[in-house]
Amino acid sequence: MTSLTQRSSGLVQRRTEASRSAAADKERGSGDEDPEPRRGEEQEEDDKGDSKETRLTLMEEVLLLGLKDREGYTSFWNDCISSGLRGCMLIELALRGRLQLEACGMRRKSLLARKVICKSDAPAGDVLLDEALKHIKETQPPETVQSWIELLSGETWNPLKLHYQLRNVRERLAKNLVEKGVLTTEKQNFLLFDMTTHPLTNNNIKQRLIKRVQEAVLEKWVNDPHRMDKRLLALIFLAHSSDVLENAFAPLLDDQYDLAMKRVRLLLDLDPEVESMKTNTNELVWAVMAAFTK
Repeated sequence: MTSLTQRSSGLVQRRTEASRSAAADKERGSGDEDPEPRRGEEQEEDDKGDSKETRLTLMEEVLLLGLKDREGYTSFWNDCISSGLRGCMLIELALRGRLQLEACGMRRKSLLARKVICKSDAPAGDVLLDEALKHIKETQPPETVQSWIELLSGETWNPLKLHYQLRNVRERLAKNLVEKGVLTTEKQNFLLFDMTTHPLTNNNIKQRLIKRVQEAVLEKWVNDPHRMDKRLLALIFLAHSSDVLENAFAPLLDDQYDLAMKRVRLLLDLDPEVESMKTNTNELVWAVMAAFTK
């Protein structure tokens, strides 16, 4: 009888201790849970605060990928970035609801044969975008995507159309990035002349940009362009067309690099005509992609 009582009391004691430890764990858990959301919330607030100051346009993102961090200028041998930046402007204006392609009509025209139409002339809040939008709005008859990339780049043999050229685009974009705290301004001596350069001053922003591009074709690859963010998809196309995409993939390991480039090639091999006919697409975005991949 005594041994039975002792076993019962021992059982009660272990249960009591177990319940006490469970309660203690619960209290510790509840105490630990509170700071975590707060840290997450603080991070979210920080990101929101950063995004207001460092929200970049497609042109600025492509230029940032092309700039050498310390030297502060793009490669002298890159002759693709000029037209690439003009393609960025057209897509940026399309994504902001300012431009669209003309209706395809009964006999469906190809993307590159259709004219660019001004959908809204409301200011875009960016001097370069507003300048390009003004040219497109005031031009009659309208021009095609390919023509606008050439006209805005100044690549035309018609002297009457030279006024469409947007001048000093890279320098103006770099100054925008200086105002946003991403770059700084310096003078460098190149033996025969001085050149204004814009070295990187906020590496976090560029690293976040590079990470987004890498993840889009690696960890977050969805194997369907229509499930990708339109802006990110356009960035990959335009960075490739501007010959700066390699800079985003340079830090990758060999296996990762090969996989990333394989998936980029899958995107480049898509038929813009077919993709533009699918639901929830922006035809002008695919028209710009067609202009660079034709």
